[in-house]
Amino acid sequence: MSGHRYTLPALVGAVSFCFAAAVGAQVTANTHSPSNVGTTATTPSANAMNSQSASTNASNKVSASDRKFMEKAAQGGMAEVQLGKLATEKASADAVKQFGQRMVDDHGKANDQLKQVASEKGVTLPTHLDKKSQQEYDRLSKLSGSEFDQEYMKHMVSDHKKDVSEFKSEIKKAKDNDLKQWAQNTLPVLEEHLKLAQTDESIAKNEGKNNATKTSSTPSRKTGS
Repeated sequence: MSGHRYTLPALVGAVSFCFAAAVGAQVTANTHSPSNVGTTATTPSANAMNSQSASTNASNKVSASDRKFMEKAAQGGMAEVQLGKLATEKASADAVKQFGQRMVDDHGKANDQLKQVASEKGVTLPTHLDKKSQQEYDRLSKLSGSEFDQEYMKHMVSDHKKDVSEFKSEIKKAKDNDLKQWAQNTLPVLEEHLKLAQTDESIAKNEGKNNATKTSSTPSRKTGS
């Protein structure tokens, strides 16, 4: 009996130790189980939210004036491309057709560059013509021959004068350096377009005068009595 008195505390201690070890092992297993690991891993939805948040923050850094210029420039660029395509189809003078193709090529390239800048800033650009540009497109699409040439080139001169003025203004006041650089690179192209437009407008006017002269000088047929 005396032996059992001395070993009882030891047995109690051993049992306590085993129980504590078992509990510790269970906690460790739960911590590293697949279900618990998932709670600390980054999920796809979390990545999407982080990406959206980053885009929103980038967008918020763009000033209202810079954003407005980007949107207006995108609208204008789209209109130039669409009208240029129309000119390649409906113009009668080769010079006007060539000018239209130049608009498609140059403004298409500038539009792609602006989209890249806007994407990096988290700015969404318009993808359709605004009401005014659509009305101008519809008006010109109903014309043909020298009449189309004259009206199209007249619009191109007016439009590029505005573009050059607006780009010069943006270069001076732009807050975003990337946007400012894009405007600086695009301005010389617009200035060249304006010179070409003024030259081709004169060609179109002369074409119209020549056609009018030919029409007036053509004798009318008299019907026999």
